[in-house]
Amino acid sequence: MAAGETQLYAKVSNKLKGRSPPSLLDPLLAMGFPAHTALKALAATGRKTVDEASAWLHAHRHDPSLDDPIPQEYTLFLCPTGPLLERLEEFWRDSRRQCARNRAHEVFPHVTLCDFFTCEDQKVEFLYEALKKAGDRVLGSFPAVIPLALHSSVSYLGFFIDNGPAEVIQKLAVEFATEASALADCTVKPCTKQLHLTLAHRFYPHHQRTLEQLARAIQPGHDCQWTAALYSRDMRFVHYQTLRTLFQYQPQNEDELALSPGDHVFVDPTQQAGASEGWVIGTSARTGCRGFLPENYTERAREADTWVKHRTYTFNLAIDLNSRKDGEASGSRNRDCQPPSVSRSLSSVQALQAAILRRSVLVVRHGERVDQIFGKSWLQQCCTPDGRYHRPDLNFPQSLPQRSSSIKDFENDPPLSSCGIFQARLAGDALRDSGLRVAAAFASPALRCVQTARHILEALKLEMTLKIRVEPGIFEWTKWEASKTTPAFMTLEELRDANFNVDADYRSLLWECASAKKTRSRADGSW
Repeated sequence: MAAGETQLYAKVSNKLKGRSPPSLLDPLLAMGFPAHTALKALAATGRKTVDEASAWLHAHRHDPSLDDPIPQEYTLFLCPTGPLLERLEEFWRDSRRQCARNRAHEVFPHVTLCDFFTCEDQKVEFLYEALKKAGDRVLGSFPAVIPLALHSSVSYLGFFIDNGPAEVIQKLAVEFATEASALADCTVKPCTKQLHLTLAHRFYPHHQRTLEQLARAIQPGHDCQWTAALYSRDMRFVHYQTLRTLFQYQPQNEDELALSPGDHVFVDPTQQAGASEGWVIGTSARTGCRGFLPENYTERAREADTWVKHRTYTFNLAIDLNSRKDGEASGSRNRDCQPPSVSRSLSSVQALQAAILRRSVLVVRHGERVDQIFGKSWLQQCCTPDGRYHRPDLNFPQSLPQRSSSIKDFENDPPLSSCGIFQARLAGDALRDSGLRVAAAFASPALRCVQTARHILEALKLEMTLKIRVEPGIFEWTKWEASKTTPAFMTLEELRDANFNVDADYRSLLWECASAKKTRSRADGSW
């Protein structure tokens, strides 16, 4: 260990001595990690366990910024828990489904208590002490109920907190800022404006009425325990998009990123000029490495998904304050409060009843298709000279269904890739987890769409009981099929022979409209 690092460690250890639990830094130093990187790992993992910090250091061993003195940014939120949080999360899901994503979906329900601020890695534990001291000082006056008043405008929707309770909450923010400044030498700006809990922000004006209707169903009088929670984020990627990877990817070139399902990647939309179509340049949150990655292996994630939760202080007035231990008052390390099981069950029943009463149409795009991955010549890559199919790549489907016409008809009616099949099953899993009841399934006659419908129904355990209604009227006649002849789709008989449970009795709406038009024309004498 360098002399400067030894002095830094000794200074931090002496200052914390007698105030904190046994240091998490000592085991990391014993493993041979430098003090500055060990402290960085502890700050990046919320100072929870030595194992988590050690795993972070191992994952970031090739991170070019590992030795850079870049601190985390911190903020303090007041977060609802229990039944109120469940209703807010339900609003988040419904508003996104009905009105698309808006700025509020980037974060979870919260009331902001201070602006983001920086704190040196070796002083993070002083922030925890500041939070506990601030919470203890306002605990006795913290309101048992926080009234929330709905406010709406053309670009903002949220709950505002009345002045009386807001003064106590703002006092909490000021106390924390004062203690953080004294203990951790941080400059913290507490929120002095009217406190609010944002429901929607920067949405399309024509969605305002729908969002208001959804917000009125929240009923903010629900039971709620409020928790002051300290979060941190990587300040370098504040204005980046956050992506979540869906599939494993092994780099084919040294300038590509290795991906595992669930990884998060930071992408700057303004720095994509050097990337080929279908690829993006990003930085892995798990490893800190930068490189190219296939965009269709990812999906958009929330900004807050990469934030680190450090410590909490829960204001639970339902518990005898004299029996509350310090650990309970200040919150356990990264503890998440769970609502009572009875409340959760009641909420689930109410959500199910609302889903039954609400009839919706879910529009699903097909999964990844082989020609989008392997190009227009994909059929030549997998077709032998005698017209048989072989699998040249694992992302090609295992087989192609039999059709009476030539295998060349698949050129204009391509199947799903292996990843596309996996995507369809994931969509079915998500629908099953949401508790939605599916009454009917329609699909375009395109093979990729019928395949997507089948795999979704399989995930829903409905593949035998719910038949797919093939509707030519919903086939997309634009983009890839533009200026081409009509694709030769598989017939219902061919689909049934390929084990697709299609509805042979369903009469297409497109043919119904065409027949009606012909009847009218015949009656007019113009046909």
